[in-house]
Amino acid sequence: MRTNWKSRLALTVTGWAAALLIFFPILWMFLTGFKTEITAVATPPALLFRPTLENYSAVLQRADYVQFALNSVVVSLGSTLLALTLAVPAAYAMAFFPTRKTKDILLWMLSTRMLPAVGVLVPIYLLWRSFGLLDTRIGLVLIDAVSVLPIVVWMLFSFFREVPHQILEASRMDGASEREELLHVLLPLSAPGVAATALLSIILSWNEAFWSLNLTTVKAATLTAFTASFANPEGLFWAKLSAASTLAIAPILVFGWVSQKQLVRGLSFGAVK
Repeated sequence: MRTNWKSRLALTVTGWAAALLIFFPILWMFLTGFKTEITAVATPPALLFRPTLENYSAVLQRADYVQFALNSVVVSLGSTLLALTLAVPAAYAMAFFPTRKTKDILLWMLSTRMLPAVGVLVPIYLLWRSFGLLDTRIGLVLIDAVSVLPIVVWMLFSFFREVPHQILEASRMDGASEREELLHVLLPLSAPGVAATALLSIILSWNEAFWSLNLTTVKAATLTAFTASFANPEGLFWAKLSAASTLAIAPILVFGWVSQKQLVRGLSFGAVK
């Protein structure tokens, strides 16, 4: 009994230590946003300081934060919706109608995530320029959807495989078509997994910076470009950069905190029979 108590205490302390270690950079960035530029670069770091809102005021005056945030919302939701539209039937086909090449296709799709984005920047840029997609929301939606598609397919494939085949066979015996089987049987049964996949896709798309910086300028730029704009040839203004970063991650941080139960529930879908 004493051993179990010590083990639980050790796990609790380890968990809190890991959580604080992960959260510390976010906390430090948040605090730096309330410092002056001189205090932000002071050595040793100033733990006690008089907070100021001048950095947030300067950031909001310099750029249209609402427009950048709206672009991020539209792009992340749009790319997630497009990725799910493509991934659901693909994962359904590979989960319930597998072939000898199914595993090879899944591995190939996952391997595309290992390709550095800069390796395809030139052809993507030329294609987007030819189709008039540069600095447009639809252009970012398309490229972000393609970027997250392999992960979305893999996650949905795993979740769909957890659904008992007997349930789908029963629906077929009742005369359900493949479309009805997918929409009215499979998706409701795997709703937690689909929700978790959608949440993860939104987060990945929100945090994507490479394509936003290279395929947009002003009209469709997201909050990642908004943050990067505070690093200029004149130098890094750490306090203003921290304030801009805090404003950029605040919406998705709140979103993740609110939806954490659904995310954990979805990621553990099928773990217990």
